[in-house]
Amino acid sequence: MVMTNTAPTTAPTALASVTLEVADTEAARRFYTAFGVDAYVTLRATDTPTTGFRGFTLGITVSGPATVDGFFAAAVDAGATVLKPTAKSLWGYSGVVQAPDGTIWKIATGAKKDTGPDTRRIDEIVLLLGVEAVKATREFYVERGLTVAKSFGGKYTEFAPGTAGPVKLALYKRRALAKDLGVPVDGTGSHRVVLGTTTAAFTDPDGFTWEAA
Repeated sequence: MVMTNTAPTTAPTALASVTLEVADTEAARRFYTAFGVDAYVTLRATDTPTTGFRGFTLGITVSGPATVDGFFAAAVDAGATVLKPTAKSLWGYSGVVQAPDGTIWKIATGAKKDTGPDTRRIDEIVLLLGVEAVKATREFYVERGLTVAKSFGGKYTEFAPGTAGPVKLALYKRRALAKDLGVPVDGTGSHRVVLGTTTAAFTDPDGFTWEAA
């Protein structure tokens, strides 16, 4: 994927929206409404070719295992494919599903035991981009005004949330992200996701497109 040569913007970039490009917008809208995340993404029709891993995931963070199970079951009932069943891990409790449009979602909590019932409340949604070089891509975004909130060398970067939109942005090694999701790393064609920006349009080093929101 080729980077577009774009000069740094004069105003700080912020993630204002996340648009998923899908083959059938009505079917996707029904799925995301049933899943309970329709307020966090917008949909746009496309027939742009794409195969394999698209290089990103959307992660939902919730309060406890019961809520993970609730969102997981809602996604599966609405037609999602299970990539990883819900299970405890070193970091908490999580499961991974793939929406009918191909977007991969990870639902997780840091808690391993329930302290209450399913709240159906989302604490945070993170758009996690799988990139080839975390450090280089981090610097690319810092030059455009994003603020780093967490950074673990060349493995992971999380940017501070802005007020422009409800989704947080983070970077992870593409190969490590595919492994975490339980899918092969190979993929070609469109990412099928467009990031809305508060500034001018640009394309990052891994081919993720930002458009004026």
